Amino acid sequence: MNSVGAKPTPDLNAIGQAGSGRGTQSWAFLALLAALVLVPLITTEYVTQVVVLPVLVLGLAGLGLNILTGYAGQISLGSGGFMAVGAYAAYVLAIHGGITFFPLTLLLAGVIAGLVGWVFGLPSIRIKGFYVMVTSLAAQFFFEWLFLKFPWFYNYGDVPTISLPPMGLFGLDINGSYVIKYYFTLAFVVALTWMASNLIKSHVGRNWMAIRDMDTAAGVIGIDSKKYKALAFTISAFYLGIAGALWGFIFLGTTSVGSFQIDRSFQILFIIIIGGMSSIRGNYIGAAFIFLLPLVIDYFAKTFIGDTVSPGVLSNFQKFLFGALIIIFLIKEPDGIDKLLRQLMGRVRRWGRKRA
Repeated sequence: MNSVGAKPTPDLNAIGQAGSGRGTQSWAFLALLAALVLVPLITTEYVTQVVVLPVLVLGLAGLGLNILTGYAGQISLGSGGFMAVGAYAAYVLAIHGGITFFPLTLLLAGVIAGLVGWVFGLPSIRIKGFYVMVTSLAAQFFFEWLFLKFPWFYNYGDVPTISLPPMGLFGLDINGSYVIKYYFTLAFVVALTWMASNLIKSHVGRNWMAIRDMDTAAGVIGIDSKKYKALAFTISAFYLGIAGALWGFIFLGTTSVGSFQIDRSFQILFIIIIGGMSSIRGNYIGAAFIFLLPLVIDYFAKTFIGDTVSPGVLSNFQKFLFGALIIIFLIKEPDGIDKLLRQLMGRVRRWGRKRA
């Protein structure tokens, strides 16, 4: 402890983190600039709608789960269910409520999903670990049953096709140009990611991480673990709800329970495991990896093997590969691809300094 009037000792770790933060911000700005300028120019409509848009939306969903699991330490298998809540809430608001200003529809759908997440997060106040996972799994199956049982949610149709009037998106039709869909999705994803980044850096994020690391010690120092666990469920469901609405309205153009079943929850969990727990950037890295790997496998199989391998064999191979990767990352690198990339960039910078 420094005495009064003594010159404080510089915190080298803080200085290093500050420098790293500036570097990270620069890379984030360059990536955003490239996304804004290059993607609509160098990619086709097919690539933008079938590859880029789902990666952005799944990355946002991964961010929602990472807030709960990576930062607050609460394991959840109900991500697909909360995405379904957001998707159906947006559909009901647009069809039954007449709210067709799409940004408002999305935000309200997120708020509804957040409130539902708060309700289902209440059991986490008194339980933890495996029991929280079971509770979230029950929520997943409950939502699947609910949206199939009551046809009011999908306007008494088998599969609700989403179609909004031209005033649905700042006076533009979201069912029109794919460029409009891309820019709108990117703007929402960037804004929500920025909000999550600042939230995690605040006292709320620090309290989440304290609860994650040792909830008993967090309670001893005065952190209300019940309050912050419930808050984590609420904010996580808010993000997942918006991601679900974007998945239905922007990517699929339809809302059905089949799009948000238990395999969707596992997919989002794999995203944060492979991309990196407690990492903002890792969510989008993991989403790109999870979504693009099957496409790469199919491409190489058709190019080098041809039609000799059946689609069923390829599908099983993909599942095996994902399972092996999950085990490898959990054992060898729990911080995921994001940490591997940071280590690689560090080695490149050190090599560059030596060359200079």
